[in-house]
Amino acid sequence: MEGEQRRPGSRGRSRRQTRESRDSAGKALRIKILAGVGAGILLVGGIAGFSYIRQAKKYETVFFPNTVINDIDVSDKSVYQVKSEISSGIEGYRLLIKARDGKTGEISGEAIGLHSEFDGSLEKYLKEQDTMKWAFRGGETSSYEIETMIAFDEEILSSELSAMEFMDPEAMTAPEDAHISDYDSSIKGYTVVPEVQGTTLDPVKTAEAVKAAVMGLKTELDLEEAGCYESPEILSDDAGLNSLCGTLNTYTGAVINYTFGDKTEVLSGDTIHNWLTVDGTSVSIDSSKAAEYVKNLASRYDTAYKPKTLKTSYGKTVTIKTGNYGWKINQEKETAAVLEIVKAGEQRTREPEYSQKAASHGANDYGNTYVEINLTAQHLFFYKDGKLLVESDFVSGNVSKGWGTPDGAYPLTYKQKDATLTGEDYKTPVSYWMPFNGGIGMHDATWRSSFGGTIYKTSGSHGCINLPPKVAKVIFENISSGMPVLCYFLDGTEAASTTTTAQNDPDAEKPTAAETTAAPETTAAPETTAAAPETTAAPETTAAPETTAAPETTAAPETTAAPETTAAPEETTTTLETTAAPEETTAAPEPTEAPETTEVPREPGFADVPEESESPAGPGF
Repeated sequence: MEGEQRRPGSRGRSRRQTRESRDSAGKALRIKILAGVGAGILLVGGIAGFSYIRQAKKYETVFFPNTVINDIDVSDKSVYQVKSEISSGIEGYRLLIKARDGKTGEISGEAIGLHSEFDGSLEKYLKEQDTMKWAFRGGETSSYEIETMIAFDEEILSSELSAMEFMDPEAMTAPEDAHISDYDSSIKGYTVVPEVQGTTLDPVKTAEAVKAAVMGLKTELDLEEAGCYESPEILSDDAGLNSLCGTLNTYTGAVINYTFGDKTEVLSGDTIHNWLTVDGTSVSIDSSKAAEYVKNLASRYDTAYKPKTLKTSYGKTVTIKTGNYGWKINQEKETAAVLEIVKAGEQRTREPEYSQKAASHGANDYGNTYVEINLTAQHLFFYKDGKLLVESDFVSGNVSKGWGTPDGAYPLTYKQKDATLTGEDYKTPVSYWMPFNGGIGMHDATWRSSFGGTIYKTSGSHGCINLPPKVAKVIFENISSGMPVLCYFLDGTEAASTTTTAQNDPDAEKPTAAETTAAPETTAAPETTAAAPETTAAPETTAAPETTAAPETTAAPETTAAPETTAAPEETTTTLETTAAPEETTAAPEPTEAPETTEVPREPGFADVPEESESPAGPGF
């Protein structure tokens, strides 16, 4: 009715009914969808299950994938198929065997009586397959060995194999280990010689490999791939072997360039390799061979104890055969140095270790600074840097007492100021002490007033060279340890008369030629390379008669330095006697004790006088 009012709440109920209707319809739709999905899943699952069961059923008649029987792949094959393949494989079967060096051999199935023998093992293995687990095998492999599936005559097979060329033991070459080469002088070292594989076959391994190949109906067999060859034990990449080679090359890579003046000696691997001994992977150096090398070096270049030629101040040349002056290699120290250098593989240019050095290398090892002592003329010359610094008469050892001063070339041992010379029955102070041959040396003799002539024959010293004090002082101030002192005898130069201390004063005016007691005055050391003409002797004059003064006594004065009380002989004109130099006595004088005062330190490069000096040592006075 128009104008009729609606009941309260009617509109809200209508809306609720509409919503409920829609919810009911949606729920019904979802149920339908779920039902459809479930049906689909059931359908798919059923299909999958059917397929899985169907595949499992298949493996009741064929072998699983990755199944191998007697090295024959039987995957997805039935027993019938396997038997058929084996039977067909036997027909016309031939096995090609490949050996090293390109050699081959062949075995035919017919020759060895190859045939099949099936004992039900194929069926047994097939039945044991769990078919429902086929999908869970993944890549798993099943391998079986059936001894009766394929058969042949093993004796015939062995005979066939033995007849092949590569199986002949006499034709085989044995394997060789990698090893160190012999010393190669072109590279001054060694190399690793690679291993040699050889062609020696292991007969057991070879027979087993051939049998397995036949059982698997293989048509080809490579004996090397099958591991049938004997192999070397040490290969070229062996760490120990390469380390050994490196050590050897370190040693032979050492080089020592020795210098001896203008001469050289080279020690290299060409010599060193003979000193090396290998024991396993270690190397040892034979030190005795190194010592022998140094010994040979010393025999060629040592000049100590070897004859020396001297062009004297008298123009004549003498050969001084004794004495220890000269180069002398310290063999023990040099051997140690050589071994150290070799072990380090170093290359050096050096001089050897010396126990004693000389002035120069070559024939004239004493150089141009030396003391020249003519024991016959009782006269000495001191040359420094080739120039005559001082010359003088002297008195040497008393020949009549057996104390004659020996000849020889010696290094000055040392020099000492204010020394005391001590013997069995004397103790004598001197201002300048210069020993050169054991207890024999040069020194000032303040107790003498006369020098030279023939004093030494009956009134000489105990072996030392007695000098006028001023001469001794000049020599002392200009000489140093190691400098050569050259003593010799020279026929035809003996003086008949003596000279006084004043006459030998280096600061005094030089006497005329007729007054000198020795050779004419010279200004430079005589050359040693070429023989100079002999000097012209002073004109002879009538020889003066011997003086009547008492000869000097042989006994040394007490510790006082007072001159002898005998009258000095008058000066006489000097003539040269033609008599031969006095012979040395056989009895060597006893050596004396060392000076009581502290010795003067040696200069660098010079050692003490060796104990093996060939010349007897005088008692020092």
